[in-house]
Parts: sequence; structure tokens; C-alpha cells
Amino acid sequence: MATIPRHRVSVIGGGGNVGAATAFALIAKGVPAEVLVVDVVEKMAQGQALDISDASFMMPGTCRKGSFQEAGQSDVIIITAGARQQPNEPRSNLIDRNYKIIKSIMDSLQPIKPTAKILMVSNPVDVLTHIAQKTSGLPRNQVIGSGTYLDTGRLRNALSDITGVSPTSIHAYMLGEHGDNQFTGWSSARIGGRPLLEHPKMQNIDLDSIYTNIQRKAYEIIDAKGSTYYGIGICAATLAEALLNNTSQVFPVVNYVESFGCYMSWPAAIGSDGVEQSFDVKLDGVEKKKLDVAIDAIKEVCDKYE
Repeated sequence: MATIPRHRVSVIGGGGNVGAATAFALIAKGVPAEVLVVDVVEKMAQGQALDISDASFMMPGTCRKGSFQEAGQSDVIIITAGARQQPNEPRSNLIDRNYKIIKSIMDSLQPIKPTAKILMVSNPVDVLTHIAQKTSGLPRNQVIGSGTYLDTGRLRNALSDITGVSPTSIHAYMLGEHGDNQFTGWSSARIGGRPLLEHPKMQNIDLDSIYTNIQRKAYEIIDAKGSTYYGIGICAATLAEALLNNTSQVFPVVNYVESFGCYMSWPAAIGSDGVEQSFDVKLDGVEKKKLDVAIDAIKEVCDKYE
């Protein structure tokens, strides 16, 4: 019998597309962890776990169906479960429905391991990360959200196509509230130690069109195939890997920023304690106004769930 890995990562909502993609990405990336697929629909969780386990024979990780009680004792708890917004449904109603789901999940996980880290993937991720922290009782630094990490990846891919430089060597972020109130931090973007906008191939580029295409991409995918899951799956797995391996890498994730007084998609170093430090990003006047709009929007909703 194979040795069970020392670390455990549980994916709540693992029976769905995003959860299954996340669990598979953990195995495919070679993360040395026991991956538990947890879902209220146990048959789906079992099916996904069995399928993913077939991919683990040449990897250090393992995968099986798990219970909510087992998940509560995990090192990293990834939450992909949540209600989808219905046509013409007010955002406030969607958040109310998701609040009940997240509260129910946290109750089912109890007692939660005191050193566990929670990674929220479900949307609206900024608000649900706040709710997860409140209902789990864990310290703020141990509860984060995937935030604008995927959007930042899309941004860097687009900039790579323009400049011919690897996306991993382009330091530019999507910031703010994941969704309608996110914005690009153009003034702080760097490439090779120089301002990105000074790069020769960035001259006469329509920056607004880059932003619009990033915003539109998810809708194009959803229109074509119903949902997005591969991109966010690899992002969630990468964040879990950083938490387990104490990498101290910087990601644009939802974390509690003291100076803002709320959870926000903002660059932070991630390690075994969760958020190790959050950074002061230099913004120009226009970007600061966009940031203020994002802060106000998040606080307005989060204040209802204190």
C-alpha cells in the first residue's frame, strides 16, 4: 500500500467542474499531498476522486473521496462550492444564498484545525472570503481568496503576446474587487526593471482594449462551453502549493489589507502561515480613484455580514 502523504488538501465542492479541475491540478502539478474530494453529492465526489486517482500512479500525491469532518482537519481547505447567479437575479440575493452555503460548510467542517488555511475560490470571492473568515473563526491571515490571480494571468499572457517576453517575467497586476470593480495597475507594472509602458512595443497600444478583452474572456468561455474551470483550477492548486511549501511567493489574492480595512484582491506573500505580508502598490491618481470605488463596494456588502 502506498504511503499517505504528510500534507492534506481538501476541495469542498470537488464534485463540480471547478473543484474537480482543482483536485486534478494538485495531482498533475506533483503536489505531495493527500487530496480529498468533498461534496454534498457524494456520488459525484466519489466519481471524480476515482477518476483523478487514476492520474496519481506516477505522482507523489494521492486522491480519494473525503468527508466534511476529515476536510476540517486538512492543512489547506479549498472552497469551490457556491450558488450560481440566476438570470436577472440581484447580486445581493446571490450573496445571501452563498452566505448560507458558506455558513453551512463551516459548520460541517467543525472542529477546524487551528493551523488550517482556507482558500476561497467561489464568487463573489472578495465578500465570500470575508464571510469564510467570520464563520470559520480562523485568523484573517489564514483565510484568503483566489482573487484576481487568474485575471492577472490573462493580463500577463496578453502583454507577453505584445512584448515577446515570458509572462512570468512581466510584473503587472489586476487589482481591486474581483469582477466589475477590478482595474489594471499600469503605473506600477514593470518588465526587466523598467516601467512596462516604456517598452518599445507598448507604444501606441490601446490599454483599455487589453482590459476589456480580459474582462470579456470569461464570458466568451462560458458562452462556448458553459463554465470556466481549467485556469482557475491551476491557480487554486498553485496557491495551495505555496501555502504547503512555504514559498513566500507574491500573488494578487484576496487578503485582509489593514490600511483598507477590508478584504481585497491585492499582492501578498503567501507561505505556511497564510498571508505573510501585503504590499503597498504605487498607483496614479486615476488608479487610486478606482481603488476607492472597489473598497467602498466591498465594505458596503461586507458590513452586512459582520
